[in-house]
Amino acid sequence: QVQLVESGGGLVQSGGSLRLSCAASGSNFRMYTMAWYRQAPGNTREWVARISFDGSTKYADSVKGRFVISSDNAKNTMYLQMNSLKPEDTAVYYCNRYPAIVAFSWGQGTQVTVSS
Repeated sequence: QVQLVESGGGLVQSGGSLRLSCAASGSNFRMYTMAWYRQAPGNTREWVARISFDGSTKYADSVKGRFVISSDNAKNTMYLQMNSLKPEDTAVYYCNRYPAIVAFSWGQGTQVTVSS
């Protein structure tokens, strides 16, 4: 059973940066396309960025040019560098397989709050 633990969230001012981490245990996630998702209050969970087993990346239009997804396969850890944060980036951020229909059990996520 794969377990995912997100960390690195916090409170930051608009324009600031945060780096999220996703530690996976129970499987080598290099085998999968992995992604970061987020869910804001009252909204459905949405995909933000994904990284394939070959290292290729894709981003949602809302974060393109501001967020960077990466992974350290030796550490079985994935990252999301978030720059130029906006209040609308406020959400709980989760990592998991992509697409969500084949997701592992969801972790607790990490809260990101961007103040204006």
